[in-house]
Amino acid sequence: MMPSPLPVIRLKPKANARAIRHGAPWVYDNELVTDRRTKALVPGTVALLEDAGREPLALVAVNPASRIMARVLDRDSGAEIGRAWLAARLRAALALRERLYDAPFYRLVHAEGDGLPGVVIDRFGDIAVIQPNAAWAERLLPELVAALLEVTGVQTVLKNASGRARGLEGLDDASEVLAGRAPDAPVPVQMTGATYLADLTAGQKTGLYYDQRPNHAFAARLATGARVLDVFSHVGGFSLAALAAGAEWALAVDGSEPALALARGGAERMGVADRFETRKADAFEALAALAEEGARFDLVICDPPAFAPSKQALEAGLRAYERVARLAAPLVADGGVLGLCSCSHAADLARFRAASLRGIGRAGRAGPLIRTGFAGPDHPQHAHLAETAYLKALFFRL
Repeated sequence: MMPSPLPVIRLKPKANARAIRHGAPWVYDNELVTDRRTKALVPGTVALLEDAGREPLALVAVNPASRIMARVLDRDSGAEIGRAWLAARLRAALALRERLYDAPFYRLVHAEGDGLPGVVIDRFGDIAVIQPNAAWAERLLPELVAALLEVTGVQTVLKNASGRARGLEGLDDASEVLAGRAPDAPVPVQMTGATYLADLTAGQKTGLYYDQRPNHAFAARLATGARVLDVFSHVGGFSLAALAAGAEWALAVDGSEPALALARGGAERMGVADRFETRKADAFEALAALAEEGARFDLVICDPPAFAPSKQALEAGLRAYERVARLAAPLVADGGVLGLCSCSHAADLARFRAASLRGIGRAGRAGPLIRTGFAGPDHPQHAHLAETAYLKALFFRL
Protein backbone atom coordinates (compact mmCIF):
# COMPACT_ATOMS: atom_id res chain seq x y z
CA MET A 1 0.00 0.00 0.00
CA MET A 2 1.24 3.47 -0.89
CA PRO A 3 1.81 5.67 2.15
CA SER A 4 -0.90 8.28 2.67
CA PRO A 5 0.01 11.84 1.64
CA LEU A 6 -2.08 13.02 4.58
CA PRO A 7 -0.86 13.53 8.15
CA VAL A 8 -1.29 10.41 10.26
CA ILE A 9 -2.70 10.29 13.79
CA ARG A 10 -2.84 7.14 15.86
CA LEU A 11 -4.98 5.64 18.59
CA LYS A 12 -3.40 4.70 21.88
CA PRO A 13 -3.07 0.94 22.47
CA LYS A 14 -5.95 0.90 24.97
CA ALA A 15 -8.29 3.02 22.83
CA ASN A 16 -11.36 1.29 21.41
CA ALA A 17 -10.53 0.85 17.71
CA ARG A 18 -13.47 -1.56 17.40
CA ALA A 19 -15.90 1.28 18.18
CA ILE A 20 -14.51 3.30 15.27
CA ARG A 21 -14.73 0.29 12.96
CA HIS A 22 -18.35 -0.23 14.04
CA GLY A 23 -19.32 3.37 13.30
CA ALA A 24 -18.43 5.62 16.25
CA PRO A 25 -17.89 9.09 14.75
CA TRP A 26 -15.78 10.85 17.38
CA VAL A 27 -12.32 10.33 18.84
CA TYR A 28 -11.47 12.22 22.04
CA ASP A 29 -8.09 13.74 22.79
CA ASN A 30 -7.33 11.20 25.54
CA GLU A 31 -7.69 8.33 23.02
CA LEU A 32 -4.95 9.58 20.70
CA VAL A 33 -1.19 9.63 20.74
CA THR A 34 -0.67 13.39 20.97
CA ASP A 35 2.94 14.09 20.11
CA ARG A 36 4.31 17.50 19.16
CA ARG A 37 3.57 16.94 15.46
CA THR A 38 -0.09 16.04 16.12
CA LYS A 39 -0.61 19.00 18.44
CA ALA A 40 0.80 21.30 15.75
CA LEU A 41 -1.81 20.33 13.14
CA VAL A 42 -3.97 23.25 11.99
CA PRO A 43 -7.55 22.90 13.27
CA GLY A 44 -9.64 21.36 10.49
CA THR A 45 -6.79 19.37 8.94
CA VAL A 46 -7.85 16.13 7.24
CA ALA A 47 -5.72 13.22 8.47
CA LEU A 48 -5.53 9.43 8.32
CA LEU A 49 -6.51 7.75 11.58
CA GLU A 50 -4.71 4.49 12.35
CA ASP A 51 -5.16 1.99 15.15
CA ALA A 52 -2.31 1.22 17.54
CA GLY A 53 -1.06 -1.44 15.10
CA ARG A 54 -0.82 1.14 12.30
CA GLU A 55 -3.81 -0.22 10.39
CA PRO A 56 -5.89 2.51 8.67
CA LEU A 57 -9.29 3.17 10.25
CA ALA A 58 -10.73 6.28 8.60
CA LEU A 59 -10.16 9.74 7.26
CA VAL A 60 -10.78 12.23 10.03
CA ALA A 61 -10.92 15.96 10.60
CA VAL A 62 -8.51 16.94 13.36
CA ASN A 63 -8.79 19.79 15.83
CA PRO A 64 -6.07 19.72 18.51
CA ALA A 65 -7.88 22.59 20.29
CA SER A 66 -11.05 20.56 20.82
CA ARG A 67 -11.93 17.81 23.30
CA ILE A 68 -13.32 15.99 20.25
CA MET A 69 -9.94 15.84 18.57
CA ALA A 70 -10.95 13.81 15.52
CA ARG A 71 -14.26 13.52 13.66
CA VAL A 72 -14.70 10.69 11.19
CA LEU A 73 -15.33 11.93 7.65
CA ASP A 74 -14.98 8.76 5.58
CA ARG A 75 -14.06 5.13 6.28
CA ASP A 76 -12.46 4.90 2.86
CA SER A 77 -8.89 5.98 3.51
CA GLY A 78 -8.50 6.69 -0.21
CA ALA A 79 -11.33 9.21 -0.40
CA GLU A 80 -10.57 12.80 -1.39
CA ILE A 81 -12.30 15.32 0.85
CA GLY A 82 -13.22 18.24 -1.39
CA ARG A 83 -16.05 19.77 -3.39
CA ALA A 84 -17.03 16.54 -5.19
CA TRP A 85 -17.09 14.60 -1.91
CA LEU A 86 -19.19 17.32 -0.27
CA ALA A 87 -21.58 17.38 -3.22
CA ALA A 88 -22.11 13.62 -2.96
CA ARG A 89 -23.03 13.90 0.73
CA LEU A 90 -25.37 16.80 -0.01
CA ARG A 91 -27.07 14.87 -2.83
CA ALA A 92 -27.75 11.97 -0.49
CA ALA A 93 -29.19 14.35 2.12
CA LEU A 94 -31.33 16.13 -0.46
CA ALA A 95 -32.70 12.87 -1.88
CA LEU A 96 -34.07 11.91 1.54
CA ARG A 97 -35.72 15.29 2.12
CA GLU A 98 -37.31 15.32 -1.32
CA ARG A 99 -38.91 11.96 -0.51
CA LEU A 100 -40.18 13.28 2.83
CA TYR A 101 -41.48 16.76 1.99
CA ASP A 102 -43.33 18.35 -0.90
CA ALA A 103 -41.84 21.81 -0.33
CA PRO A 104 -38.18 22.83 0.17
CA PHE A 105 -38.49 23.83 3.82
CA TYR A 106 -36.61 21.44 6.11
CA ARG A 107 -33.31 20.63 7.75
CA LEU A 108 -31.15 19.63 4.82
CA VAL A 109 -28.10 18.48 6.79
CA HIS A 110 -28.14 17.20 10.37
CA ALA A 111 -24.43 16.95 11.08
CA GLU A 112 -23.20 13.40 11.79
CA GLY A 113 -26.66 12.03 10.97
CA ASP A 114 -26.00 13.01 7.34
CA GLY A 115 -22.30 12.22 7.26
CA LEU A 116 -21.15 15.85 7.57
CA PRO A 117 -19.83 16.12 11.15
CA GLY A 118 -20.67 19.37 12.90
CA VAL A 119 -22.50 20.84 9.88
CA VAL A 120 -26.10 22.01 10.15
CA ILE A 121 -27.96 23.36 7.11
CA ASP A 122 -31.59 24.48 7.21
CA ARG A 123 -33.37 25.25 3.95
CA PHE A 124 -35.96 27.95 3.44
CA GLY A 125 -36.96 27.69 -0.21
CA ASP A 126 -34.15 29.23 -2.24
CA ILE A 127 -32.26 30.29 0.91
CA ALA A 128 -29.99 28.01 2.95
CA VAL A 129 -28.67 28.84 6.42
CA ILE A 130 -25.52 26.97 7.35
CA GLN A 131 -23.95 26.50 10.77
CA PRO A 132 -20.38 25.21 10.29
CA ASN A 133 -19.86 24.08 13.88
CA ALA A 134 -16.61 22.18 13.32
CA ALA A 135 -13.20 23.48 12.30
CA TRP A 136 -12.96 21.29 9.18
CA ALA A 137 -16.23 22.72 7.82
CA GLU A 138 -15.07 26.26 8.49
CA ARG A 139 -11.84 25.52 6.64
CA LEU A 140 -13.66 24.02 3.65
CA LEU A 141 -16.51 26.53 3.71
CA PRO A 142 -15.94 27.87 0.15
CA GLU A 143 -16.08 24.34 -1.25
CA LEU A 144 -19.12 23.52 0.89
CA VAL A 145 -20.99 26.60 -0.31
CA ALA A 146 -20.12 25.87 -3.95
CA ALA A 147 -21.35 22.29 -3.58
CA LEU A 148 -24.54 23.49 -1.85
CA LEU A 149 -25.35 25.92 -4.65
CA GLU A 150 -24.64 23.24 -7.26
CA VAL A 151 -26.69 20.47 -5.66
CA THR A 152 -29.74 22.37 -4.38
CA GLY A 153 -30.04 25.35 -6.69
CA VAL A 154 -30.55 27.74 -3.77
CA GLN A 155 -29.76 31.37 -4.55
CA THR A 156 -28.67 32.59 -1.11
CA VAL A 157 -26.46 31.02 1.54
CA LEU A 158 -26.23 32.59 4.98
CA LYS A 159 -23.72 31.63 7.67
CA ASN A 160 -25.02 31.55 11.22
CA ALA A 161 -22.11 31.50 13.66
CA SER A 162 -24.06 31.61 16.92
CA GLY A 163 -24.18 28.81 19.44
CA ARG A 164 -22.06 27.01 21.98
CA ALA A 165 -20.61 24.41 19.58
CA ARG A 166 -18.44 26.84 17.63
CA GLY A 167 -16.88 28.15 20.83
CA LEU A 168 -15.90 24.60 21.82
CA GLU A 169 -14.12 24.29 18.47
CA GLY A 170 -12.28 27.60 18.92
CA LEU A 171 -14.26 29.28 16.13
CA ASP A 172 -15.53 32.85 15.93
CA ASP A 173 -19.13 34.05 16.17
CA ALA A 174 -19.18 36.19 13.02
CA SER A 175 -22.24 35.52 10.86
CA GLU A 176 -22.19 36.60 7.22
CA VAL A 177 -23.73 36.29 3.77
CA LEU A 178 -21.82 33.64 1.81
CA ALA A 179 -23.77 33.80 -1.45
CA GLY A 180 -26.60 35.92 -2.86
CA ARG A 181 -28.16 38.55 -0.64
CA ALA A 182 -29.80 38.35 2.76
CA PRO A 183 -33.60 38.66 2.83
CA ASP A 184 -34.81 42.07 3.95
CA ALA A 185 -37.83 40.65 5.78
CA PRO A 186 -38.75 37.49 7.70
CA VAL A 187 -39.41 34.49 5.46
CA PRO A 188 -42.89 32.89 5.68
CA VAL A 189 -42.81 29.13 6.18
CA GLN A 190 -45.91 26.93 5.78
CA MET A 191 -45.77 24.02 8.21
CA THR A 192 -48.40 21.88 9.96
CA GLY A 193 -51.16 24.09 8.56
CA ALA A 194 -49.66 27.20 10.14
CA THR A 195 -47.63 30.10 8.78
CA TYR A 196 -44.43 30.88 10.67
CA LEU A 197 -42.20 33.89 10.12
CA ALA A 198 -38.50 33.01 10.23
CA ASP A 199 -35.95 35.77 10.82
CA LEU A 200 -32.93 34.28 9.06
CA THR A 201 -30.48 37.03 9.99
CA ALA A 202 -31.33 38.03 13.57
CA GLY A 203 -33.47 35.18 14.88
CA GLN A 204 -32.49 32.30 17.15
CA LYS A 205 -30.28 29.63 15.58
CA THR A 206 -31.14 29.42 11.87
CA GLY A 207 -34.46 31.25 12.32
CA LEU A 208 -36.91 28.38 12.84
CA TYR A 209 -36.99 25.04 14.61
CA TYR A 210 -37.95 22.39 12.08
CA ASP A 211 -37.29 19.59 14.57
CA GLN A 212 -40.64 20.00 16.36
CA ARG A 213 -42.75 19.53 13.21
CA PRO A 214 -44.18 16.09 14.13
CA ASN A 215 -44.84 17.20 17.72
CA HIS A 216 -46.61 20.34 16.49
CA ALA A 217 -48.78 18.04 14.35
CA PHE A 218 -49.65 15.79 17.30
CA ALA A 219 -50.52 18.75 19.53
CA ALA A 220 -52.66 20.19 16.74
CA ARG A 221 -54.77 17.01 16.74
CA LEU A 222 -55.69 17.75 20.37
CA ALA A 223 -56.39 21.42 19.80
CA THR A 224 -59.81 21.64 18.15
CA GLY A 225 -61.98 23.86 20.36
CA ALA A 226 -59.24 24.00 23.02
CA ARG A 227 -57.74 26.83 25.04
CA VAL A 228 -53.98 26.54 24.54
CA LEU A 229 -50.95 27.78 26.46
CA ASP A 230 -47.61 27.75 24.58
CA VAL A 231 -44.70 28.51 26.95
CA PHE A 232 -41.18 29.22 25.62
CA SER A 233 -43.11 29.72 22.39
CA HIS A 234 -40.36 31.31 20.22
CA VAL A 235 -42.23 32.31 17.02
CA GLY A 236 -45.42 30.49 18.06
CA GLY A 237 -44.49 26.92 17.20
CA PHE A 238 -47.20 25.04 19.08
CA SER A 239 -49.75 27.85 19.45
CA LEU A 240 -50.00 28.68 15.74
CA ALA A 241 -50.25 24.99 14.83
CA ALA A 242 -53.07 24.67 17.40
CA LEU A 243 -54.91 27.71 16.01
CA ALA A 244 -54.59 26.34 12.48
CA ALA A 245 -56.28 23.17 13.73
CA GLY A 246 -59.21 25.06 15.25
CA ALA A 247 -58.17 25.97 18.79
CA GLU A 248 -60.59 28.36 20.46
CA TRP A 249 -57.81 30.61 21.77
CA ALA A 250 -54.06 30.48 22.39
CA LEU A 251 -51.60 32.37 24.57
CA ALA A 252 -47.89 32.39 23.66
CA VAL A 253 -45.35 33.20 26.38
CA ASP A 254 -41.71 33.99 25.65
CA GLY A 255 -38.95 36.21 26.99
CA SER A 256 -38.14 37.61 23.53
CA GLU A 257 -40.32 40.40 22.19
CA PRO A 258 -38.87 40.04 18.64
CA ALA A 259 -39.87 36.36 18.66
CA LEU A 260 -43.38 37.20 19.87
CA ALA A 261 -43.69 39.89 17.20
CA LEU A 262 -42.94 37.21 14.59
CA ALA A 263 -45.56 34.97 16.20
CA ARG A 264 -48.16 37.75 15.97
CA GLY A 265 -47.17 38.33 12.35
CA GLY A 266 -47.75 34.66 11.60
CA ALA A 267 -51.16 34.77 13.30
CA GLU A 268 -52.12 37.79 11.22
CA ARG A 269 -51.14 36.05 7.99
CA MET A 270 -53.23 33.05 9.06
CA GLY A 271 -56.25 35.22 9.89
CA VAL A 272 -56.36 34.03 13.52
CA ALA A 273 -54.98 37.12 15.29
CA ASP A 274 -58.30 37.64 17.09
CA ARG A 275 -57.83 34.29 18.85
CA PHE A 276 -54.17 34.79 19.70
CA GLU A 277 -52.44 36.65 22.53
CA THR A 278 -48.81 36.95 23.55
CA ARG A 279 -47.16 37.69 26.87
CA LYS A 280 -43.51 38.76 27.18
CA ALA A 281 -42.31 37.35 30.47
CA ASP A 282 -39.92 35.02 32.20
CA ALA A 283 -41.53 31.63 31.69
CA PHE A 284 -41.32 30.54 35.33
CA GLU A 285 -42.81 33.83 36.52
CA ALA A 286 -45.54 33.64 33.90
CA LEU A 287 -46.52 30.10 34.94
CA ALA A 288 -46.76 31.17 38.57
CA ALA A 289 -48.75 34.28 37.68
CA LEU A 290 -51.22 32.32 35.55
CA ALA A 291 -51.80 29.94 38.44
CA GLU A 292 -52.54 32.90 40.73
CA GLU A 293 -54.98 34.22 38.13
CA GLY A 294 -56.80 30.88 38.23
CA ALA A 295 -56.17 30.27 34.54
CA ARG A 296 -56.88 26.83 33.11
CA PHE A 297 -56.09 25.45 29.67
CA ASP A 298 -57.07 22.33 27.74
CA LEU A 299 -53.58 22.04 26.25
CA VAL A 300 -50.36 23.33 27.82
CA ILE A 301 -47.03 22.97 26.01
CA CYS A 302 -43.63 23.89 27.46
CA ASP A 303 -40.69 23.81 25.04
CA PRO A 304 -37.75 25.39 26.90
CA PRO A 305 -34.19 25.91 25.70
CA ALA A 306 -31.57 23.32 26.62
CA PHE A 307 -31.41 23.38 30.42
CA ALA A 308 -28.75 20.65 30.35
CA PRO A 309 -26.44 21.47 27.42
CA SER A 310 -23.60 19.39 28.91
CA LYS A 311 -23.04 16.62 31.43
CA GLN A 312 -21.76 19.20 33.91
CA ALA A 313 -25.13 20.98 33.74
CA LEU A 314 -27.22 17.80 33.95
CA GLU A 315 -28.38 17.90 37.57
CA ALA A 316 -29.28 21.60 37.45
CA GLY A 317 -31.02 21.01 34.15
CA LEU A 318 -33.11 18.14 35.50
CA ARG A 319 -34.21 20.32 38.43
CA ALA A 320 -35.27 23.00 35.94
CA TYR A 321 -37.31 20.49 33.91
CA GLU A 322 -38.95 19.27 37.11
CA ARG A 323 -39.80 22.86 38.04
CA VAL A 324 -41.38 23.49 34.64
CA ALA A 325 -43.59 20.42 35.07
CA ARG A 326 -44.52 21.38 38.65
CA LEU A 327 -45.57 24.89 37.62
CA ALA A 328 -47.32 23.89 34.39
CA ALA A 329 -49.34 20.91 35.62
CA PRO A 330 -51.77 22.96 37.79
CA LEU A 331 -52.73 25.01 34.72
CA VAL A 332 -54.07 21.97 32.86
CA ALA A 333 -57.82 21.47 33.08
CA ASP A 334 -59.04 18.05 34.19
CA GLY A 335 -58.76 15.74 31.20
CA GLY A 336 -56.46 18.18 29.43
CA VAL A 337 -53.00 17.50 28.05
CA LEU A 338 -49.58 18.68 29.22
CA GLY A 339 -46.75 18.58 26.70
CA LEU A 340 -43.19 18.84 28.03
CA CYS A 341 -40.15 19.08 25.75
CA SER A 342 -36.39 18.86 26.15
CA CYS A 343 -33.68 19.59 23.58
CA SER A 344 -30.87 18.68 26.01
CA HIS A 345 -28.87 15.72 24.72
CA ALA A 346 -27.24 15.30 28.15
CA ALA A 347 -30.66 14.60 29.68
CA ASP A 348 -31.62 11.30 28.09
CA LEU A 349 -35.23 10.21 27.71
CA ALA A 350 -35.37 8.22 30.96
CA ARG A 351 -33.97 11.07 33.06
CA PHE A 352 -36.16 13.69 31.41
CA ARG A 353 -39.27 11.55 31.86
CA ALA A 354 -38.43 10.96 35.53
CA ALA A 355 -37.90 14.68 36.15
CA SER A 356 -41.20 15.49 34.41
CA LEU A 357 -43.08 12.90 36.46
CA ARG A 358 -41.60 14.24 39.70
CA GLY A 359 -42.79 17.71 38.82
CA ILE A 360 -46.27 16.55 37.87
CA GLY A 361 -46.52 14.53 41.08
CA ARG A 362 -45.35 17.41 43.24
CA ALA A 363 -48.08 19.53 41.69
CA GLY A 364 -50.62 16.97 42.93
CA ARG A 365 -51.51 15.82 39.43
CA ALA A 366 -51.32 12.45 37.70
CA GLY A 367 -52.18 10.85 34.40
CA PRO A 368 -50.96 8.55 31.64
CA LEU A 369 -48.23 9.33 29.17
CA ILE A 370 -50.06 9.28 25.83
CA ARG A 371 -47.19 10.03 23.46
CA THR A 372 -43.41 10.23 23.34
CA GLY A 373 -42.20 12.29 20.41
CA PHE A 374 -38.83 13.02 18.84
CA ALA A 375 -37.42 15.20 16.09
CA GLY A 376 -38.68 14.78 12.55
CA PRO A 377 -37.01 12.53 9.96
CA ASP A 378 -35.11 15.49 8.51
CA HIS A 379 -33.06 15.24 11.72
CA PRO A 380 -31.67 11.70 11.24
CA GLN A 381 -30.00 10.15 14.26
CA HIS A 382 -26.48 8.78 14.12
CA ALA A 383 -26.81 5.37 15.75
CA HIS A 384 -23.58 5.83 17.75
CA LEU A 385 -24.13 9.42 18.82
CA ALA A 386 -26.71 10.37 21.44
CA GLU A 387 -26.25 14.06 20.60
CA THR A 388 -28.15 13.58 17.32
CA ALA A 389 -31.19 12.27 19.25
CA TYR A 390 -31.46 15.30 21.50
CA LEU A 391 -35.18 16.19 21.21
CA LYS A 392 -37.80 14.57 23.42
CA ALA A 393 -41.49 15.50 23.77
CA LEU A 394 -43.77 13.91 26.39
CA PHE A 395 -47.55 14.33 26.33
CA PHE A 396 -49.51 13.52 29.49
CA ARG A 397 -53.31 13.48 29.92
CA LEU A 398 -53.85 14.78 33.44
